[in-house]
Amino acid sequence: MTFKLVKAINVKALPGYRLDIAFSDGSSGIADLSEITLSKGEMARPLADEAFFAQVFLEMGTPTWPNGYDADPTNIRMKLEAAGQLLMDGATA
Repeated sequence: MTFKLVKAINVKALPGYRLDIAFSDGSSGIADLSEITLSKGEMARPLADEAFFAQVFLEMGTPTWPNGYDADPTNIRMKLEAAGQLLMDGATA
């Protein structure tokens, strides 16, 4: 697995707490973020509501939600790559 610092350049929420995400290096994938719903943390708790989760937007290349919670795009990319779910060269998920 290669460690690459990337930014997200496009993000779209999908049902089931997933993100269709494209990265600055041309890779993309569908990331399952459902583990966030298990968190008891104050910032993560609102994301258990799928309507709130769907409000994701990009702030400086990072998936972010209205309450300020954000998800590290490099970490998301690394997890997708490790799972064999990373698409390269701008292919769409």
